[in-house]
Amino acid sequence: MTQETRTPTQIDTIADAWVDTLAELEPTLATYIGRSEYNDRFGDYSPAGQQRLVEEGRKTLAALAEATPVDDIDVVTQEDLTREIQVGIELNEANWHLRDINVIASPAQDIRSAFDLMPTATADDWSVVATRLKAVPGALDGYIETLREGIARGVVPARRQVAEVVTQIARYTEDEGFFATFVAEAAPEEGQLPASLARELSDSANAARVAYDELASFLGSELSAAATDDDAVGRELYALHSRRFLGATVDLDETYEWGVEELARMVAEQESIANEIKPGASVEEAVAFLEQHEARKLYGTEALQKWMQETSDRAVAELGRTHFDIAEPIRKLECMIAPTKEGGIYYTGPTDDFSRPGRMWWSVPEGVEDFDTWRELTTVYHEGVPGHHLQIAQAVYNRAQLNSYRRLLGGTSGHAEGWALYAERLMEQLGYLDDPADRLGMLDGQRMRAARVVLDIGVHLRKPRPDGQGTWDADFALEFMRHNVNMSDEFVQFEVKRYLGWPGQAPSYKVGQRIWEQLRDDVAEREGADFSIKRFHKRALDIGGVGLDTLRSALSR
Repeated sequence: MTQETRTPTQIDTIADAWVDTLAELEPTLATYIGRSEYNDRFGDYSPAGQQRLVEEGRKTLAALAEATPVDDIDVVTQEDLTREIQVGIELNEANWHLRDINVIASPAQDIRSAFDLMPTATADDWSVVATRLKAVPGALDGYIETLREGIARGVVPARRQVAEVVTQIARYTEDEGFFATFVAEAAPEEGQLPASLARELSDSANAARVAYDELASFLGSELSAAATDDDAVGRELYALHSRRFLGATVDLDETYEWGVEELARMVAEQESIANEIKPGASVEEAVAFLEQHEARKLYGTEALQKWMQETSDRAVAELGRTHFDIAEPIRKLECMIAPTKEGGIYYTGPTDDFSRPGRMWWSVPEGVEDFDTWRELTTVYHEGVPGHHLQIAQAVYNRAQLNSYRRLLGGTSGHAEGWALYAERLMEQLGYLDDPADRLGMLDGQRMRAARVVLDIGVHLRKPRPDGQGTWDADFALEFMRHNVNMSDEFVQFEVKRYLGWPGQAPSYKVGQRIWEQLRDDVAEREGADFSIKRFHKRALDIGGVGLDTLRSALSR
């Protein structure tokens, strides 16, 4: 899989410089992509820090506008980086940063989660960790300053999100919480920590705990008192977030109606498969029947992790022989149990040099002890191969053709999550879900993604409820989700809170899948008998992460 190395262009230089700027201004992002030079600190979460980011974005936009593309790769970079920076500036102008708090992806989680990906193999690594721990109070002070400005300007988040983050923080700071256990388990591969470093880690972790407790106090008093009871963000702000997460502009009303129809299709397909599993059974009865199968059960997170890893390794080995060109560095994927207990399942990409491989993380909620393999098999394909890992790691690997922005930072949720759902259906087509139980599990996930298109747009645009009883709200959203998802109630409650606080993100999965399938069908129609699905996948993945409108343009050329 050798590639001819492309000579960097002016646009490549601009894009690479933007990555450098983001790494400096957002050190947690640098950690995420494997750049370690800023691992000892955090960015400026105050309004001044946000303003500097916007100013740097405007400078980069000006440079891009003056540059002339020399080839198709440049065209894509110019188009997509311009889009990405512009939407970030629009969000700033909408004052989103002044109300940026939710249960999954806001500075409250960003600052803590930075430690999950930091190297910890040596005493020197732990010394860097200690320095960053000492920086937590300053980072949180800046965040509080931003939220206080929001209060002063009447730009505030939903009270529900504030309350849930207070609960999360309690899990971070309790005696058996994240910070205490993280440093207590510090053990470099080379031997024991020096006593002075162990004390420094303990003191720094305690300072971080105190700072987070102070954040919780601010959230529970000042911000909670000012926050709104309305979970909806409204059409104008929602349209901006939808464009941010898709990298495409869609008709929200048409998408809502399509979501209703897609959900009905998923239900009909599930009902058909339920009858295969147990003749005459409803979906609920088929699920109850499967949940009694001990052979399909896993008990404890250790068993879950082992099963995830074995399943992932098998998919990589088999698909790498048949349907995809998978380079050797991409073949390593680590399956991990996350150190938190929030309920999310997510993927983190490899570092630029693959010294840290791609990782699939499962944040198992408190109290969840058993898992059903029929329900979770498609999740491994979604997060691993041919899903997120193949897509994202392939872009990282493609350094001969793509600049660092395209390989490490480009793309949207709709591009990545849409591909991952596309990959789930692909695995069904390739015969990996021939067991009706496994197909039911895949459809359970697909049904959930269709349901949340309807829920997310319905709540945030304040649409009429499908039952005709008023407009969408949080209570109906939870009822609706419980009806459409066969998951533990802990997972369902977390999911609904996530949708309410992160507008536009949840629909990007299913809408992204829709666009990916449309693009494949468009290419197949153009190429006719010459169409090759393997060639289409390679061409699309080699483009790297982009917005879906950019992907459409690139594939049409």
